[in-house]
Amino acid sequence: MTSSSVLDLAPVVPVVVLEDAADAVPLARALVAGGLPAIEVTLRTAAALDAIRAIAAEVPDAVVGAGTVISARNVADTVAAGARFLVSPGWTDALLDAMKGSGLPFLPGVSTTSEVVALLERGVTEMKFFPAEAAGGTAYLKALSAPLPQARFCPTGGISAASAPSYLALPNVGCVGGSWMVPGDAVAARDWARVERLAAGAAALRG
Repeated sequence: MTSSSVLDLAPVVPVVVLEDAADAVPLARALVAGGLPAIEVTLRTAAALDAIRAIAAEVPDAVVGAGTVISARNVADTVAAGARFLVSPGWTDALLDAMKGSGLPFLPGVSTTSEVVALLERGVTEMKFFPAEAAGGTAYLKALSAPLPQARFCPTGGISAASAPSYLALPNVGCVGGSWMVPGDAVAARDWARVERLAAGAAALRG
């Protein structure tokens, strides 16, 4: 990883849900070709660990990470599979300790000011804001920037190509997470050219 920060790899981190690990490598290649090297594979399916393993082994230009990390076991399994960063929808002390202990960059999830302050108290300044749209969106993040300027976020959850630029324009947002460049119908049809086009559009988004 060229940066120790997940937030600086690309403006958009694709959030990928894969039902078939055989789709992992061509999907990752399409995303990388489109300019999105950081790829979050969520642990929502039985294929997730195999998908991470395949991307780590066969797509050297991809920086594959694990999403929906909610336990120390998840941390251990994804590190063993070759994940290069970790993302959680929320955090506990035990989960935070496991993610810190992995040695990998990680983004623990927050949705309240108290959770942000608690992470800052633990020395963590980079976090996922989830579920972004439901938890207050850009207005909430803008309100946090004055009292907590040291916190930086990757908002994820309900963000689209249309709303992403307004998030990226905020000073405390390093990148956004989204799935609009990996639509389910394109993945099901294995239309990797479409994924690459959508990824290129996302990679061009700047605040």
